[in-house]
Amino acid sequence: MILCCGEALIDMLPRQGVTGETCFAPHAGGGVFNTAIALGRLGQDVGFFCGLSTDVFGKKLAETLNDSGVSVDLCPRLDAPTTLAFVTLVNGQARYAFYDENTALRRLDPEMLPELGPEVQALFFGGISLVSEPCGSAYEALCLRNITRLIMLDPNIRPGFIKDEAAYRARLGRMLAVADVVKLSDEDLAWLKPGTGEETAIANLLDCGVTLLLITRGGKGATGHWAGKTVSVPAHRVEVVDTVGAGDTFNAGFLGYLAANGLATKAGVRSLGVEGLRAAMTYAAKAAAITASRAGPNPPWTHEV
Repeated sequence: MILCCGEALIDMLPRQGVTGETCFAPHAGGGVFNTAIALGRLGQDVGFFCGLSTDVFGKKLAETLNDSGVSVDLCPRLDAPTTLAFVTLVNGQARYAFYDENTALRRLDPEMLPELGPEVQALFFGGISLVSEPCGSAYEALCLRNITRLIMLDPNIRPGFIKDEAAYRARLGRMLAVADVVKLSDEDLAWLKPGTGEETAIANLLDCGVTLLLITRGGKGATGHWAGKTVSVPAHRVEVVDTVGAGDTFNAGFLGYLAANGLATKAGVRSLGVEGLRAAMTYAAKAAAITASRAGPNPPWTHEV
């Protein structure tokens, strides 16, 4: 099983009403939530861990996860509202305004962490769930107590959401040091290592302990970096509707390829050669392109990839 650990929320997506006014439609979402959904649709055994509200939106999130084959058995149910994210699109790129004070996501604390059995091979972390307290501390603790399993991290950085940048950077530093696979957008990389060239920034991250670094570059494709080597794959050309969930689907495609080929372990990642890494990244890029070709966070099923 792959356990996805992080936010589930409601994306309020921009739509045009029948009289032409701008309105917002609620869709189940969240970066880690989207990755879990995509993994389930790609046929993987996947679970999800997050504080879920008992409100109507929390029930919608649980139902949506279950509909894609994702287990929510480990999720604590909390009497607190669901986080909302209002999305606007600028040149096809998503921008977010989050409303998360006192929500079920944010109130997850280290005392609620589950003890994981041997069926959990890999854990995925990321998103805004690593920013706020106490949930940020809870996810960090879960990560650090499971470093014998494969750890993948995608911080999916939202600078406007960060209130204590020093604390957030420190948390990311501790988690990067134990992560086997890290996925960053080119924008994430620039934020993490400001004032340095890309080549130096990549080298610094690999020196801190990351085994494999994946950089997604939108329409320019993606690159993988490890052990002094670089692999590049092109983006698959589609008519972009919006990019919500595309990076999350890339994560799922990559992890799903590893799991389908018996490589979702620390040793499996280290055994990837150039062609194996290229194959995994190509599959991930195909899945991400399908998501970008349709509205909202709507990852593909296996037969579509």
